[in-house]
Order: sequence, then C-alpha cells, then structure tokens
Amino acid sequence: MIYIFLATGFEETEMIVPLDMCRRAGLEVKTVSVNDEMSVSGSHGITIKADLRVTDSEYKPEKAEMIILPGGMPGTKNLEKSKEVLTALKTAFENGKYLSAICAAPSVLGKCGYLKGKKATCYPGFEDYLEGAQATGEKCVVDGKVITAKGAGAALDFAYAIIGELCGKERAEKIKNEIMAK
Repeated sequence: MIYIFLATGFEETEMIVPLDMCRRAGLEVKTVSVNDEMSVSGSHGITIKADLRVTDSEYKPEKAEMIILPGGMPGTKNLEKSKEVLTALKTAFENGKYLSAICAAPSVLGKCGYLKGKKATCYPGFEDYLEGAQATGEKCVVDGKVITAKGAGAALDFAYAIIGELCGKERAEKIKNEIMAK
C-alpha cells in the first residue's frame, strides 16, 4: 500500500501525477486527508476528495510500503504539523519502507532526520531544511529507500522513480511509452 497524504494547500500536480502513474502501474495507492474532512483544497484552489482520513479505521500506517508527501504551500507546513503524518513517516522509516517527497516536502523528511547521509533534492530555497543530506539540485533523486524531487515540473520523473523502485525499471519505461513521454 502507498499512502499519499493530503493537507490543505498541497501542490495538486505533485499529488495527481504520482497517483495516476502509480495506479497505471498497478500499484495500490490511497490518498489520505490529514484533515477531518474528506475534501482537501490544494494550493491552486483545486479540491480533491481523499480516499481516507487519518482517523478512519481503514487507514493502517503500519501496512504502508511507501509514504508520498506532495509539496506546496501551505501544504508542506500542514503536513509537518500533523502528528499522524509524522507517526506514519517514523513507522515507515523504522520498518525500512520507502519515504518520498517532492518540492518543499523533503524538508519534512529532513527535519525528522530521515535524510542524514542521503543525497536529496527539493524546491530551491529549502535546501537548509534537508538536514544531514547532500542537496544535489537534480530533478529527482533516489538514495536507498528515499525518493525526493524538485517540484511540479519533476512530477513525472518522481512518479517514474517510484514505479521503478516498486515495480522495476522496465515497468516504469513501459508507462513512459504508454503515455507518450518518450
């Protein structure tokens, strides 16, 4: 199971693209609202209805193979304020599962200490929050069980990296071909 957390002010492209591409690859993905409501408004006024809320009994963070954090403002700050998000990240990290974040959201991973000794990337200006990481400035970086990406323009690369890690590079290439990205 992959969980994509949605907090008010998330960057819509950074959520929709990985969700769509991962589902095309046959991965089980659920969007999870950190709010009390199922509907969550993004940073550009697009409202998305989440599959679950963090308070729903069907939400099982211990079952996550990967956590995805979309960036955006104030979405990233709202993710960082959520004790349920922080607990899910800690559970995934301690159990050797994947942590992935794009745009400003890698700062959440950095502040939690999950980027120490890793290469990572983020939206320009957030590098100081990648505590203990080597900020590469690349579009997308995979280092062990951590996947980070620079911003909305890197959303497809981010999604391909996720698929490549969970399904293999061949599957990621097949998805690229299917959507005419090559």
